[in-house]
Amino acid sequence: MEFSDAVPFLETNHRAVISTHRPVGGIQNSIVVAGPFQGKMGFVSVQGKTAKVRNLRSDPQCSVLTVDSDWRSYVIVEGQATLFDSGNTDAEKLRLLRRAVYSACGGGEHPNWDEYDQVMGDQDAVVVLTSPDKVYGMIR
Repeated sequence: MEFSDAVPFLETNHRAVISTHRPVGGIQNSIVVAGPFQGKMGFVSVQGKTAKVRNLRSDPQCSVLTVDSDWRSYVIVEGQATLFDSGNTDAEKLRLLRRAVYSACGGGEHPNWDEYDQVMGDQDAVVVLTSPDKVYGMIR
C-alpha cells in the first residue's frame, strides 16, 4: 500500500498507537491522536518529556497504528520520526507547525489559538512527523 492510498482513511480516523524502542530494549506503546501531514504521519506530543519522545530521540524508528472506531480497519505506518521542538525549531515556525498538525489530527480550528499556543509552549510540546517507509493494513 502507498501512503497516498491510506490518506483518505487517515484523514477521518485519528485514534492511533505509536510504538517506539526503549533504550534498554523492548517496545513502548503510547496512545496518540494522529493524522497525515505533508506526506507524513504527524502528531503533537503535548508534553515534551514523555517516554515516547525520549525514545524517539535515541531511536527515531517507530510505527504508528491508526484504527477506525470499530477496530475493523487499520493502517500502519513504519518509518523514521523527525521531532520539532523549542531546541531545534524557530519559535514562530514551531507555533505554526503545532497548529497545522493539530488541525491535521482532526482538531480543525481550535476555539482559542492564543491559549493553545501558550499551553503548548509552557509544556514544550513536540511535533512528531514520521516518514512513511512502509505502509500496510486493511481498509474496508
